[in-house]
Amino acid sequence: MGKASRGRSLPDNEARAVARSIRTSPYKLNQVARSIRGKAAEAALSELQFSRRRIAQVVKKVLESAVANAENNHQLDVDQLMVSEAYVGKNMVMKRWRPRARGRAGRIMKPFSNLTIVVREREETV
Repeated sequence: MGKASRGRSLPDNEARAVARSIRTSPYKLNQVARSIRGKAAEAALSELQFSRRRIAQVVKKVLESAVANAENNHQLDVDQLMVSEAYVGKNMVMKRWRPRARGRAGRIMKPFSNLTIVVREREETV
């Protein structure tokens, strides 16, 4: 007597992974997401492995999760996967204060982000 399950929102040849409340700004996270968009999953993983940005390791974990979802939940071929979508959304912003001169306060914004990665199985070309 539970709630009826929702239908699948993605096509049958796609899988998705979502990370919420990542402690970085959406601008910085989007720079890394832009670098893997449209690439093969294997090439994107190797690029994230050797990236110098701190947040690239979090993006790599999300991409690995999307590949695992495709393989285990949707029986897609891992060798044919490509990153079809990688988009970033805003989450909450922690607001902090730092004392400044003459009794004023300086505002410190600590933003959080969401990351969604969708992988798609390519059609084999003969």
